[in-house]
Amino acid sequence: VQLQAFGGGLVQPGGSLRVACAISDYATMGWFRQAPGKGREFVAGIRYHGDNPYYADSVKGRFTISRNSAKNTVYLQMNSLKPEDTAVYYCTSSRRRVITSQLRSGDSYPYWGQGTQVTVSS
Repeated sequence: VQLQAFGGGLVQPGGSLRVACAISDYATMGWFRQAPGKGREFVAGIRYHGDNPYYADSVKGRFTISRNSAKNTVYLQMNSLKPEDTAVYYCTSSRRRVITSQLRSGDSYPYWGQGTQVTVSS
């Protein structure tokens, strides 16, 4: 299983940033984030077979998942960024198809890559 997140950085409030995940051998993948002093939070996810992504309410309409044609790179385009989006962002995966009711649970994803820091600050 390959998981490598990259592309984080510093961006001003209202700005945009795209992070990416190099990924292999997955049936379901998810983006999670963890801010300092807080627990991990589901951000977005998508299944290998299927084009319907899933988003947390806090990012819906601002973040978009996409991937390349080989499905081995998954992107998270983040627009209208807010200071509260500051966190370490992790890409995660499971070799099984995670059912919809469990998509937002970190326990559904056995594989976690090293995160990438996203900082939203002026």
